[in-house]
Amino acid sequence: MPGGRLSHEERRHIAAGLADGLTYSEIAVRLHRPVSTITREVARNGGAAGYDADRAHQATAIRARRSMPAAPPPVPDVLDGRDPRTIRELEEHFTAMLVDTGLPRTAARVLVSLYITDSGSLTAAELVQRLQVSPASVSKAVGRLEQHQLIRRERDPRRRRDRYVIDGDILYPSWMASARKNARLAAAALHGAEALDPATPAGARLKNMGRLLQHLSNDMIRAAEHWHDTFDGQ
Repeated sequence: MPGGRLSHEERRHIAAGLADGLTYSEIAVRLHRPVSTITREVARNGGAAGYDADRAHQATAIRARRSMPAAPPPVPDVLDGRDPRTIRELEEHFTAMLVDTGLPRTAARVLVSLYITDSGSLTAAELVQRLQVSPASVSKAVGRLEQHQLIRRERDPRRRRDRYVIDGDILYPSWMASARKNARLAAAALHGAEALDPATPAGARLKNMGRLLQHLSNDMIRAAEHWHDTFDGQ
């Protein structure tokens, strides 16, 4: 309302004015309030015949409490004595970097939540609470991450619900899956080059694309195998 909420004393003046037969305009002039403020106040609290200052003030207080934003959900074990501002900045920066790679924002936030949580494991309900998004958004995000083998699903027999897990081991199969996708794309490009004739501009273009992707795929596989043999478990 213009000028802020009506006080209890102002509501008493409204009730007294109505009892004296004053119009809404006359009451508004006395309280230095817009006529629309008085009209709405009376209409939502019983009308001119049933307006009661005490009930009106109590009802307004109840409506105000209902409209207050909910308290933020408790943060999972990611804090554990760490500085909240540092954690928030890390989340925002890490999420932005993943979004830049083409990952949808909610999927990126899920992945970041799993990475920076000490347990490396969260349920769908915990993700909904932490990210303040709908269950459907979480379901779609974890589905995409599973498709790319960036997380894995484990069944919690005690709670009869799924947990989504990320750890060091998950990166190796994800990287290898990406290498295999590049290899399939390389094979398709080289096949297309043969179909178009490598001597033609279009055929040569596909041949170069195929050779590059094939080279990248082989390098990715060699690098992953080297890491797995040298550093895995350290």
